[in-house]
Amino acid sequence: MASVPVQAASGPMTGGPTLTSVPPIRLRRRSALPGFGPTLGFTVLYLSLVVLVPLAVLVLRASGLGLAGVWAVAMSPRVLAALQVSFGLSLAAATVNALLGPVVAWGLTRYHFPGRRLLDAIVDLPFALPTAVAGIALAAVWAPNGWIGGLLAPWGVQVAYTPLGIFVALVFIGLPFVVRTVQPVLADLDREIEEASATLGASRRQTVWRVVAPTVLPAVLTGFALAFGRAVGEYGSVIFIAGNMPFRSEIAPLLIVVRLEEFDYAGATAIATVMLGISFLMLLAVNLLQAWSRRRLGHV
Repeated sequence: MASVPVQAASGPMTGGPTLTSVPPIRLRRRSALPGFGPTLGFTVLYLSLVVLVPLAVLVLRASGLGLAGVWAVAMSPRVLAALQVSFGLSLAAATVNALLGPVVAWGLTRYHFPGRRLLDAIVDLPFALPTAVAGIALAAVWAPNGWIGGLLAPWGVQVAYTPLGIFVALVFIGLPFVVRTVQPVLADLDREIEEASATLGASRRQTVWRVVAPTVLPAVLTGFALAFGRAVGEYGSVIFIAGNMPFRSEIAPLLIVVRLEEFDYAGATAIATVMLGISFLMLLAVNLLQAWSRRRLGHV
């Protein structure tokens, strides 16, 4: 980018010329990298075939009911309860991961201890495990007769087959997104900045909150968005531990499958369209917040 300052002359009071600065004109230079046209064309074509066309077909199928029909399906008691369970627990799980994920990333990045590489590999297990295997494992551990569920049962706390079990499953599958997003930022963070903060008299807590936290905030928001998006659409690892009771522990993706098994294709696409709209608005809000944080830190 080249900035060319332009000045205008005016002098209504003194009669002489007065220089007044005008915002610089930014001239965009051509990139030295070739292939912008083919790259842009391939990007638009690929995204259209993989993302836009399937979503457009989904919305088109749901439009057969009309706006009033889609609204009626979304506001039916069972669908509304399923949407509240899915989005409410997904938001709660993503928030917990956004708070605890950076702590895990900090421990794996800044400290060296025996077994650190093993713990670092364990973080990726939710990525590698099939969702059905993860669901069966979580149900076995948190069931009333499981290793952890058996310890909680005498206290009257039941995790499996309740909304709390859904929350545990969503935290499990969402944690790697936050850790792997924040970890490279912490690894690239220059420690001289922290040392300079300590030299200026800041305590360790002040250094963390005023130096480290603002730097990793955009990465935390990105991890939050990824974890939330994965949690909203999660199916395999949830149905084994949820109990799948309508109006209590039934998630929206399961309800879509139920409608498809009942050959109610219009109702299934209507629920899917509502989920698409809510997810898009929430992710848009997170992206706007992330862009604001980047501008505030001067990264843009």
